[in-house]
Amino acid sequence: MINNIYCIGRNYSEHAQELGNRVEEDPVVFSKPNSSLIVGNTITLPTFSQDIHYETEVVVRISVPAYQIDVDQAEGYYDSIAVGLDLTARDLQTELKNKKLPWLLAKGFNGSCYVSNFFPKETLPEPIHFALDINGNNVQQGDTSEMVFSIHHIIAFVSQYIALQPGDIIFTGTPKGVGKLELGDKLTLLLEGQTLAELRVR
Repeated sequence: MINNIYCIGRNYSEHAQELGNRVEEDPVVFSKPNSSLIVGNTITLPTFSQDIHYETEVVVRISVPAYQIDVDQAEGYYDSIAVGLDLTARDLQTELKNKKLPWLLAKGFNGSCYVSNFFPKETLPEPIHFALDINGNNVQQGDTSEMVFSIHHIIAFVSQYIALQPGDIIFTGTPKGVGKLELGDKLTLLLEGQTLAELRVR
């Protein structure tokens, strides 16, 4: 069962560059409400935005309560890995950023979050390779060695401020290649070259 949903922004340098953002000295942390989770395999585009972007990410699941832990301890606080989609209303996000307001409405809307099945971390190689295909064409691919902040660094950093609990999940950032979803798109999420999930946009 998924508890809280935390997300890391600007964790791949080339993605930050493609959106005209700088990479910060510390992880950029935001959250999504549980109501943002997609149940099933259909992405429903909201009516308030004309520019919903896909962002494909490695997702980690916290397994042990973690508060103010060190980086070298982080390995023992998560147990599994998934691939997820952090959907963003880019037009609304830009408007909010220009007004120096929080991103919540652009990131946490209903149906803005998808998470595949989780796999034990011990079954996956390092670095972890993941990808997104749309309509049979690869649009995003990355691996965890490209992260600005590692999984262990992220868990330790967030835990300095938030008491992480079992069932909490953390989206660890997206590589370059984000783009707009269109009605009828077919999305395929891949982990180590294997299909994890297929979704349709309506």
